[in-house]
Amino acid sequence: MAIQPRIRAFFDEPTNTVSYLVSDPTSGRAAVIDPVLDFDVASGEADVRSAEAILAAARQDGLIIDWVLETHAHADHLSAAPFIKGATGARIGIGEHIVEVQKIFRPVFMAQDLTADGSDFDRLFADGERFTIGALEVEVLYVPGHTPADVAYRIGDAVFVGDTLFMPDYGTARADFPGGDAHKLYRSIRRLLALPPETRLFMCHDYKAPGRDEYRWETTVAEQRRASIHVHDGVDEAEFVALRQARDAGLAVPRLLLPSIQVNIRAGRFPPAEANGVSYLRIPVKPVRKALAA
Repeated sequence: MAIQPRIRAFFDEPTNTVSYLVSDPTSGRAAVIDPVLDFDVASGEADVRSAEAILAAARQDGLIIDWVLETHAHADHLSAAPFIKGATGARIGIGEHIVEVQKIFRPVFMAQDLTADGSDFDRLFADGERFTIGALEVEVLYVPGHTPADVAYRIGDAVFVGDTLFMPDYGTARADFPGGDAHKLYRSIRRLLALPPETRLFMCHDYKAPGRDEYRWETTVAEQRRASIHVHDGVDEAEFVALRQARDAGLAVPRLLLPSIQVNIRAGRFPPAEANGVSYLRIPVKPVRKALAA
């Protein structure tokens, strides 16, 4: 029987994000998936409490962290990947289509320091690529739609799906960000739901669906196919796209969108510091009235 990963989840309530410490029980090698940087947008203060908790758990279990794996460039939290890399020597990996996201947002933020070739990351994964965490084999699944660059990581009987899916009672990810596509999202979800029914699916976020009191982030292919409010069996592409586009039209912009994108397309690093030693993030201003544009 194939070795199954040991999985520890860390929930960050301010951003409703779940990070994972995934390890090989035979060798003690490990990866961190989607780590969160504690960022207060009002003060501009950044801290690493959440990432330190993951590192503490790894030390407690005697683990060696080889990888920091990003499912995509998140728009709702900043990545703590550089901090974990600095503490452990781990490599930062993401899907190769991150270059498309970088090319979209580089001019938006006038990010002249960004080469938009993916070189801020240590490894760019192609669809179907395989690598190892100790004795565990990881398969990369390209699942675009939420963004052009989303990937999922299949490790043993577990798949870390990023923002592509939420819990069955909550639904699916939005597809209205630049480069997003509800048609592609549907096809990506069907690819995931074609995996064996017992496959465990681990979410990147949870928001407590109406009527549910606790946060949840683990489900199965079978449960999604039976009970997902957006993509249960029988929902076709046209029906899903109509539902997704109607829902996206009423969604608010994520609170941390502007800082998150700027940092995460740089693999979690901040823009270069100015002469005073401080890094600055940019806020594009779009006047809605001509009088304000003068």
